Amino acid sequence: MRLVVLAGDGIGPEITAATLEVLRAADARFGLKLDLQEMASGVTTLKSEGKTLPDGVIEAIKHADGLVLGPADSYAYAGQGGGAVNPSGYFRRTLDLYGNIRPARTYPGLRSPTGAEFDMVIVRENTEGFYADRNMEQGNAEILVTPDVCISMRRITKLCCDRIAASAFKLAGRRRRHVTAVHKANVLTKGDGMFLASCRAEAEKHPGIAYDEVIVDAMAAHLVRAPQKYDVVVTTNMFGDILSDLALELSGSLGLGGSINAGDRFCMAQASHGSAPDIAGQDRANPASLVLSAAMLLGWHAEQGGTSANAFAAAAGAIEAAVAQVISARDCTADVGGTLGTAAMGRALAAQVART
Repeated sequence: MRLVVLAGDGIGPEITAATLEVLRAADARFGLKLDLQEMASGVTTLKSEGKTLPDGVIEAIKHADGLVLGPADSYAYAGQGGGAVNPSGYFRRTLDLYGNIRPARTYPGLRSPTGAEFDMVIVRENTEGFYADRNMEQGNAEILVTPDVCISMRRITKLCCDRIAASAFKLAGRRRRHVTAVHKANVLTKGDGMFLASCRAEAEKHPGIAYDEVIVDAMAAHLVRAPQKYDVVVTTNMFGDILSDLALELSGSLGLGGSINAGDRFCMAQASHGSAPDIAGQDRANPASLVLSAAMLLGWHAEQGGTSANAFAAAAGAIEAAVAQVISARDCTADVGGTLGTAAMGRALAAQVART
């Protein structure tokens, strides 16, 4: 498996280094034959080449099986010209990575603010919605009509609704067989109405999977009150972005949020959090989010089949188990109850993977 690795900005290089240590331990333990190609991007290449994504990076990704993407400091890109693109949005759009899969679960030894144990996955449509940088063929979907008037347009298509609904039901079939569609169709009657129509049609194809619907503002309350009720939650882009952060914080820390952006032929691992420039270079950042994202990337590769599928699935499981083990043992960063720095937690995770 050939992976391009872009460390990104802020805490990105630190958590990426820890993630690579874990991936190399999994490679040695399970014989994955990973080809890890580290390349520069983001603020570094914006200063040196005037682009956050140099041509060489884009070309390398065309020949790769997947991408590990560190967080981007998109605020630092503002006003820097056309070469300052957000790598996350760019790859989601150009590689058609329509499914943003974000698990959120509690861990033994780490108390949730709700006091409840839960294990859910939020399946978020990734290529349209209210995101102005990815729902127009040309230009931007946010328009400043006058200095005092802004219009933001949302695009919703049947194709995108159909395939994200199908992804959610496929995932639920491997889990606890329950899908919840989150929407605002009482107000956004046409767009969210189209989304619900796709979810209902998919539910009819899967009579063995429980299906229900919740309005988005009520869902925010339900997640705080009883997150254990939910298994697979499917929703549109912006709602999924907001609810997944809420669910992850309820699990104990946003730093535990693994995430992949998956299409039919390519997958990108990406931490759920931002670049946290305020703690960059201080060896304080929790690497678990990107480590878990990399594990999900290996798991996605296993699902594509092939002679090494079992090894990749086993490696993904070993990495996920290692995260749970280091949290339970307090061999982790301070945000999840430990005393280790970023690099030391990476070493602890790699050691667990090596003996799992």
